[in-house]
Amino acid sequence: MQATVKVFDPETRSGSVFLDDGTEIPFGAEAFDAGPLRLLRSGQRVNIAVDGDLVTYVTLSTFPLPDAP
Repeated sequence: MQATVKVFDPETRSGSVFLDDGTEIPFGAEAFDAGPLRLLRSGQRVNIAVDGDLVTYVTLSTFPLPDAP
C-alpha cells in the first residue's frame, strides 16, 4: 500500500504517514529498520506493509515490498 510521509524523526527512526484517504498511521523504528532506508522527508511517497493497524515495513515507493511469509 502506498502512503505519504507526514513526519519522520531521524533520532528515533519513527514517524507517521498519510494514506491516500487521509488517514494518519504512525510507524516505529522497527518498521523503518526493516527496510533499506536511511532517511525520510515529509511529503515523500513510500510503500508500507501493515499488519492490522501496525506498520511493519516502510520503503520508497520505487522499491518493492518484501514477500509476505
